[in-house]
Amino acid sequence: MRGGGGEPGFGVVPHQFRSEVLVLGAAGIRDWCALALVGDGPLRQLAAGGQASEARLRRLRAQARLMGDLQLRPEEASLLLHAGIPGAEALGGADPQRLLNQVHRLQRRLTGPAVPLLAMATLRLWIGRAQTSRPRN
Repeated sequence: MRGGGGEPGFGVVPHQFRSEVLVLGAAGIRDWCALALVGDGPLRQLAAGGQASEARLRRLRAQARLMGDLQLRPEEASLLLHAGIPGAEALGGADPQRLLNQVHRLQRRLTGPAVPLLAMATLRLWIGRAQTSRPRN
C-alpha cells in the first residue's frame, strides 16, 4: 500500500511523518508490529542522525502499540492519541462519555461534518479491550 508518504508495511501515513518512516525502513523496521517492539534507546539512536524527530518516532510507536494492544486501525489509534489517550492503560480508565465528547470535538475539527462521528458502542468496545489488555498486578 503506497501513497501519501507511506511505505508498504505502514500504509499511508501523514506527510509530516515521511522522514520518520523512511528512517525506520532503513533500520529494518518496516511495519507497525516491529515498531511497537522498539525500545527508547533504539528510537533515540534513530533520531540522533538528525533525519527523524525523536518525538515523532515516539508518537508513531505509541500509535503502533495502541494498534497492537487493541486491534485498532492506524487512523483509530491516531485519533485516540490526538484526543490525549497515550496507551491502553489510559483508555481503560477513561470515562466513556467524556472521551466521546473529546473525540467528537476533535473529529469535527479535523474532518468536518462529512465523516461520521465515532459511535459510543465502538468507544466502549475499545475501552473494554483496553481493560482486558491491562497487565495484572
